[in-house]
Amino acid sequence: MSTPLEVAIRDQSIRLGQLIKLAGLVDDGGAAREAIERGLVAVNGEIETRRGAQVRPGDRVTFEGQNVDVVTRA
Repeated sequence: MSTPLEVAIRDQSIRLGQLIKLAGLVDDGGAAREAIERGLVAVNGEIETRRGAQVRPGDRVTFEGQNVDVVTRA
């Protein structure tokens, strides 16, 4: 596993599909949808198949061996 990437969000939550695009893990929304629907994305260790699932600061998202920690933008 690589060092976790921190992604700051300004709101209380962000949709999973938007987060993995913001983190640069996928190129576009179509790739995000496909990865999530195929069960390749986990939130806090649990596979998540809903693109619109809400992710909040303190959550960890994992995709293709990369961990993304969601933090609040200061």
